[in-house]
Amino acid sequence: MYGRDVGKSAATSPSAAAAPGATVDHLPEEGARQTTSETAAPAEYVPLLTRIPILGLSPQVDEGHWPATAFRGEVVPFRATSFREGHDRIGVDLLLLDPAGVQTEHHMHPINPGTDRWEVEVQLETEGLWRYRVQAYADDYATWKHNAEVKVPAGIDVELMLTMGRELLAGAAKDKRRSPAERRHLGEAAKLVADAALPVSERFAAAVDERIVGILTERPIVSLPSLSETRAVSVERTRAGVGSWYEFFPRSEGAKKLADGSWKSGTFRTAAKRLPEVAAMGFDVVYLPPIHPIGRTFRKGPNNSLDAGPNDPGSPWAIGSAEGGHDAIHPDLGTEKDFVYFVGKAKQAGLEVALDLALQASPDHPWVTEHPEWFTTLPDGTIAYAENPPKKYQDIYPINFDNDYDGLRAEVLRIVRHWMSLGVRIFRVDNPHTKPLHFWEWLIHTVNATDPDVVFLAEAFTRPALLHTLAKAGFQQSYTYFTWRNTKEELEEFLTGLATETADFLRPNLFVNTPDILTEYLQFGGPAAFKIRAAVAATGAPTWGVYSGFELFENVARPGAEEYIDNEKYEYRPRDYTRAQTLGRSLAPYLTMLNRTRSEHPALRQLRNLHVHRSDDDAILVYSKHLPGAFTRSGKADTVLVVANVDPHSARETIVHLDVAALGLPPESSFEVKDVVTGQRWTWGADNYVRLDAFTEPVHILVVKPL
Repeated sequence: MYGRDVGKSAATSPSAAAAPGATVDHLPEEGARQTTSETAAPAEYVPLLTRIPILGLSPQVDEGHWPATAFRGEVVPFRATSFREGHDRIGVDLLLLDPAGVQTEHHMHPINPGTDRWEVEVQLETEGLWRYRVQAYADDYATWKHNAEVKVPAGIDVELMLTMGRELLAGAAKDKRRSPAERRHLGEAAKLVADAALPVSERFAAAVDERIVGILTERPIVSLPSLSETRAVSVERTRAGVGSWYEFFPRSEGAKKLADGSWKSGTFRTAAKRLPEVAAMGFDVVYLPPIHPIGRTFRKGPNNSLDAGPNDPGSPWAIGSAEGGHDAIHPDLGTEKDFVYFVGKAKQAGLEVALDLALQASPDHPWVTEHPEWFTTLPDGTIAYAENPPKKYQDIYPINFDNDYDGLRAEVLRIVRHWMSLGVRIFRVDNPHTKPLHFWEWLIHTVNATDPDVVFLAEAFTRPALLHTLAKAGFQQSYTYFTWRNTKEELEEFLTGLATETADFLRPNLFVNTPDILTEYLQFGGPAAFKIRAAVAATGAPTWGVYSGFELFENVARPGAEEYIDNEKYEYRPRDYTRAQTLGRSLAPYLTMLNRTRSEHPALRQLRNLHVHRSDDDAILVYSKHLPGAFTRSGKADTVLVVANVDPHSARETIVHLDVAALGLPPESSFEVKDVVTGQRWTWGADNYVRLDAFTEPVHILVVKPL
């Protein structure tokens, strides 16, 4: 950090230092002596610290470089570090300006004793850009009260302390910002304190009466006010941070294999028939992989083979053919009219449609001939295809933004707005970490400037710095490393990090599986693994997702790969969901229960309120989500406690040790817990015996109620 210099400018003072970041035409050689024609007066140093220091503002992103983010209805903890010299008391307030310019004040309270950290939680209910500052000040009455409570009972400086107290009360009674009743109470107290005919104990009691303390806590007697810098929080619509996603391939829904071995593709109209069933499971977003024409050159066959037969449909991510590119619809799926019909049916079912945005092209895409500069041409004259070693995607050409940045960004914006005009308000972006990050920052902010309800999800399984910066640059949601966090220790660290370290800018979407990701945990964990992963995803974050087939316990991987055999990316995969449910081989009822629980418990629709508890077993994960009654529609606190056996191969029994205060209850209290999975009830306290059998019910989802 640099101090702020005032006085002569560099233009008028040859000896003035260049400002940080300024261009210097010439630097003197090392050791050279500089002289000037006149001796310049040293510039006055202006401290960066305010009278009462205010540091460590939160939420903020990179010292305010970007606004922090939240979603409508999110409870956001505002924090600051503040202190002063000596032992006098201070107060700290949050000054919060809503998008309409209305300011509210919120008293902050100290947390984590000894850290000088202050906090207040506020539920942000209005979309738009909020701004806040923190004000710290000397709390003169609190300082006097603390000193007087030590001195007066001990007979030290009694009259002096009472005189000081009377002056504070009398001055506060003249404050016209206070209500007439408050001013009257303060004035009456000041007269009692000044009445030397009364015993000292009565005079002192009048100054520290509970009513007086309440008045001066609500509106303190302030001196030495200090203000922090301004920070911003961008509040977006609730779906930007809360939702249950379900992914399916429209071409598989209603697909039929014909007698000659060829296939008849499903269409938007056959796929629409599945929407009520998806909605009945409690999902509110249906995500579609790319729906565009698919190239034939280097088309992939089953299991990513290089030999595609005449009936193989190819990967939807190999976008573009003679029928069109990113703004076209695959003829097998229908027309734009059919797509609009699908979007309308989704809306009727209470679902939003999320569409894949994959900025890449098949060798047959119109861009390849019309805009060859949008790709990377190798020295041998060929265009580079996509690789993610050891994976090779010969059917896909990556885009090169550096050859024609302006042209490409104009084209992508046109494509996005085209699909927006057809009813799409959510885009799942494929591999955004392989494109320039400043492009995404421009695109998202350009779109949201006119359509703030449009949501972009980053499918970025990449290094933390890249993943995090995409979120900071504007992506409303992000895929995460959840699929590879399976042990108790891994999940504790992962979930805590989401709720704390990255919560100011990253909203996680905890997909349990994808067409590309079938982890060993699911391959070999049996039905228990599917229940465990779904339960943790649905309760660990306010947004989660499922790729179709998960509810059928599909778990067979392609040998040597962490993805499904007979992968739906390369072939049709119609499924008989009804038969599976009739035979009792479907997880759909369990997913329905999870989504119903999320809808009934607002604590589960918050991100920052997760608290990890202890257990004596290295496979029993315990965490809670608590939402105080001040932030619920019912006015009653909502608390959900999750106890999960993350070992899908065994029964585990242990003692669970709860931080009862984190449940919003007195530390030594007993309370009732009801398991929404089984309906069982128990009376619990701080320490509780638990047995979870992976082969029956591996997870407790417990609703906490005071006795």
